Amino acid sequence: MLPAYKLLAMNTNESVATSYTTLSGDSVHELEIKRSRFITYLYRVDSEAAAREHIATLRKTHFDARHHCTAFILGPDRMTQRSNDDGEPSGTAGVPMLDALAKRDTEQGGGLSDVLAVVVRYFGGIKLGAGGLVRAYSEAVSSALDHTTLIGRQRLRIFTLPAAHATAARYENELRAAGYQIEPTQWQSTAALIQIGIPDTPEAVEELHTHIATLTSGAGQLVAANTQWVDLI
Repeated sequence: MLPAYKLLAMNTNESVATSYTTLSGDSVHELEIKRSRFITYLYRVDSEAAAREHIATLRKTHFDARHHCTAFILGPDRMTQRSNDDGEPSGTAGVPMLDALAKRDTEQGGGLSDVLAVVVRYFGGIKLGAGGLVRAYSEAVSSALDHTTLIGRQRLRIFTLPAAHATAARYENELRAAGYQIEPTQWQSTAALIQIGIPDTPEAVEELHTHIATLTSGAGQLVAANTQWVDLI
């Protein structure tokens, strides 16, 4: 039985990764360390533009804060990684924040991505030193991740199965019963096109072809359509 999932936007650029982990939604968490407030905002983002928009908004919201340090990772392959110390000593804020995101162990697998962390610091009057800052910013992000929900994302391979009107409904029902994701069927004048989504792996593709051959007594011909990223729910 395949896991349930929620279809999202189409993916036009193939990646090496076929799965990764991300946030189920945005969250905020606060720590106080030696009278300094570290407020961590976590956002799910899919582009640098979206990440920078959130950062700009927080700068306005927390205009009186001493620092707005940031780190983000983007893409299934996690190729885009950025961090910024925003006035803290070099390497004491953005880098440990990025490490906390990049090295996060996830039950879903594939590594954490499409995530932005912003730590807003209100200085409490006590200097932490370089080592203290590294620990504080790392802990701020790690603690925020501990208090949020992570979900898996998976790339699906979409196939269409042409079928006669008289048999399409039966095929749909049997495929659903077998655990396959069925998207809305396209009803055409001469046939119905059943849309089936499976994990984008050679094993899943082979299994689907075998299942369709059995279901249709060898008459069904699958047509590869596209790929699509989905949230596992």
